[in-house]
Parts: sequence; C-alpha cells; structure tokens
Amino acid sequence: MRWIAINRFAPAPPAVIVHDHRTIARALAPGLPVTLLSPPGFVLYAGAPWWRALLEQASFTGYSLLDCGDAAGRALEALRIGLRGVILSAETVIFDQIAAIARETDADLWHAAPPAFDATANSDDAELRHWLIGPALAGAGLTRAKN
Repeated sequence: MRWIAINRFAPAPPAVIVHDHRTIARALAPGLPVTLLSPPGFVLYAGAPWWRALLEQASFTGYSLLDCGDAAGRALEALRIGLRGVILSAETVIFDQIAAIARETDADLWHAAPPAFDATANSDDAELRHWLIGPALAGAGLTRAKN
C-alpha cells in the first residue's frame, strides 16, 4: 500500500489514531507535535462533522487526518466542511478528481494512512511518548517505535 499526500510540502508530525475525547487528550498530553488520525473508515460510521467537532472540542489546531476509506462522497464532504487532511483509498480516476478539489481548498489528500500509534489498542504512555519523540530526537540515539 502506498501512502502519498497531495499538496503536503512538509512532513506531518507522527500520527496517533484517536477514537474519542479520551484518546485525543492522551495523544496531546506529552505536549509534542502530533498528527491526530481517525481510525480506518471512521467517516463511514461517525461522519466528517463529528470528527471536526471532536477536534474543536479538544481545541486542537494541529494537523489531523480523517480516514474516508473509499467513500469519495464522504471525502468531498470533509473537504467542503473545511477539514484540511483527508485519506481516500478510491480508484485513481476518482482520487484524482477529489485531489483537484483538495488543491482548490488548500487541503491535503492522502491515498493511505501513514504509520501510526493506536492510542486505544496500546495503553502504554511511555510507548506513546517514544513514538512521538522518535523523529525529533533521532540524532540523540532514540528511534521510533515499530508499528
């Protein structure tokens, strides 16, 4: 599986899969740069407005990605409500059409999710912190935890 970002010029901070307010708070607790990533296909059962509300209620202004699976219509909805990071695993023709719209809205469209730490599946805060500091302190002898 390839993961590319259309319109993304700088690398995104390490990703953490979050499911709710509790896992968002946990991902933000270390105070390190983070990409909040929805679970796979999240838009299909929770919706883009709910994801946006989760981010707003957490006062999160950093980088986030909403996984829309192969639902192009839901990806389009996410872009239209102002989300700036969307994952769409649709066919190339459809992906390219949505990518054109993402460019118009200055949003990032990813073909697949980046490697991520799942804040629900793994409750070890030390491992979460290690995941988040991996790239920032690679020169200091620390490495990113395996996904």
